[in-house]
Amino acid sequence: MMNDLVENWDTEALIDFLKEQNLKLDDDDLGILRNEKITGQDFLDMTEEKFRSYGLKGGPAIRLAKEVQTLKEKPKRAFSSYLSLSEVLAEYGYDSDGIDSIPLFSLPTYEIQDENKIFKRCMEEVLGRLRTYGTLQPDSLEAMRNEYVVALLHAGIHIVMDITNKDLSMKPQYGIIGEESRGGSIMQ
Repeated sequence: MMNDLVENWDTEALIDFLKEQNLKLDDDDLGILRNEKITGQDFLDMTEEKFRSYGLKGGPAIRLAKEVQTLKEKPKRAFSSYLSLSEVLAEYGYDSDGIDSIPLFSLPTYEIQDENKIFKRCMEEVLGRLRTYGTLQPDSLEAMRNEYVVALLHAGIHIVMDITNKDLSMKPQYGIIGEESRGGSIMQ
């Protein structure tokens, strides 16, 4: 149930969820939730009157109260609770047992000009690595392959930032790896 999930959210997770719901809340509205330290568990107990008592204006208070009701009335299941792929597809209106019915989407393409300074730098770096390491072979060491991937990844991020005029950042993800993970240790 969605309620179980929401109850575990801290204030920032709740605010991130509300931003995705297109409730037309501005920074002041979200700031009130942040200042009042409203968590997911608190949110499920909120009413329009409580939102107003914290200083939210009528519109945001009404929209937030409706969102509380929606979360309470319409339990939503996580994908892991579905028994089959066909159940998940049916939830999204696809009558099928396979992924063949999921429509493909196309991403916009952008032409990168040869004179793009980031592209030039990337190519110089890759060519420099080719001179130093030689041609990358399928049996090359993983560290060597990573050298090429990192160069391309950073160049790709900078090119996208240049094209879209948006700031992007890369956060390494950590996970549980190796035999020691069975004992409960997490590699970070």
